[in-house]
Amino acid sequence: MQTEMQAPIYFDNSATTPLSEKVKQKMLSAMDCYGNPSSLHGAGVQASAMLRTAREQILLALGVRDSASASLIFTSCGSEANNLALFGTTHAKERRAANKIVTTDSEHPSIENCLVALEKEGFEIVRIPTRGGQLDMEAVDKALNKQVFLVTMMMVNNETGARYPVEQVFRMAKQRNPEVITHCDAIQGFLKCKFTAQTLGADLISLSGHKIHAPKGVGALYVDKKILTRRSLVPTLLGGGQENGLRSGTENTIGIAAFGEAARHGRESLPSSLSTLANLRRYAVEKLSPLEVRLNLPAGEAAPHIVNLTLPYIRSETMLHYLASEGIYVSAGSACSSHSAHPSASLLAFGLNAEEAGYSIRISFSPYNTTEEIDRMAAVLEKGLSTLVRTNRGKAQR
Repeated sequence: MQTEMQAPIYFDNSATTPLSEKVKQKMLSAMDCYGNPSSLHGAGVQASAMLRTAREQILLALGVRDSASASLIFTSCGSEANNLALFGTTHAKERRAANKIVTTDSEHPSIENCLVALEKEGFEIVRIPTRGGQLDMEAVDKALNKQVFLVTMMMVNNETGARYPVEQVFRMAKQRNPEVITHCDAIQGFLKCKFTAQTLGADLISLSGHKIHAPKGVGALYVDKKILTRRSLVPTLLGGGQENGLRSGTENTIGIAAFGEAARHGRESLPSSLSTLANLRRYAVEKLSPLEVRLNLPAGEAAPHIVNLTLPYIRSETMLHYLASEGIYVSAGSACSSHSAHPSASLLAFGLNAEEAGYSIRISFSPYNTTEEIDRMAAVLEKGLSTLVRTNRGKAQR
């Protein structure tokens, strides 16, 4: 069992990340800024300036230096940013000649559930296969016709770590129809993969603060200027008209300031953090490969912070509890769907069957993790495999 001398080891960074010290300090200073950003007096002007600084910092992290070329709409989370992107574009016109949306078969629930709702409204949804973590480019080529008005694809799968070639897809879509709207859920890729808004080629980009060591409760949607000019995005939350009329509600000043600080620090430390993450993932794969597990490694490009594996006849929840009892925190998959009784759609799309999906766990890193922590995790996992498999076999024999 865990001893008092051993601090918990956190390997669930795809679910959420711990606050960095710089972000904590920024939040403390932001707490003194109590004004409403919409107020015209001094306290409100101070709060508004704080939002403007954070907006510039996040845009810079996206490689955008000219804020006139794009807008950044603050939301309560990444899921809300995804909802705004999908419902805000599909409802921007009463009806359109094109009604087809192209996506993948392994999107986050905050995308997939929106698409299910839009299907009920009469929109045609084409889900591109991602078996083995590879996007089926032949299916993409076939799907991108004149009936497509929206392409929405995640950059990095939150459960398998597969890094999809969304840049290529968006270029293909624009070549066939310059008016098509492209949206990327970049929540797992932001400051984990090298890209800019320009190289990505997405009109809309969803981001989340708590995936990059900022607090929960703040997200953002990047919006290219041409989307605003064409009025191709309408609000889904009505009220006082904050965020250029696209997301009403008094802004979360403290969270937004923290998000900006996390983006600033993440941008400045990006080369070293990407190297650290890649080395951690490589080391983890080496340590886990000899164990009696199956590593679900994407056949194509992979993000540097996620490793998914399938256990031998051990329910993921059982292993999670065992590891937690030893002070090691991992995940059974997406935290957003951990209470669902259904197997992971992402793992099924990857090629696992329902039983295998129920035996799988996700390990996800941050630059604050160490190889020594991976050593301990691998040792405890090996011990757990021996103990739990023997227990399960004993139950089966009885």
